Amino acid sequence: MIEIFKTNVQNKTQARRIVEILQKGFSGACINFDLADRDKILRVDGITEAGTKAIMNNLNRLGFRCEVLN
Repeated sequence: MIEIFKTNVQNKTQARRIVEILQKGFSGACINFDLADRDKILRVDGITEAGTKAIMNNLNRLGFRCEVLN
């Protein structure tokens, strides 16, 4: 499943750190950011519905806003 999230991640350094952390828990997933998009998109391919909630929780714990983009 592909999930798209709206975030408030502002730069490549933050994005790289988040991807590294998420890859540890979701090693089979393809995870990337589109910081040029106004919604600072986080795209994750290869997660379940439970994984969606875990990703949002992880970003929130790191101090970032993260919500599923409909």
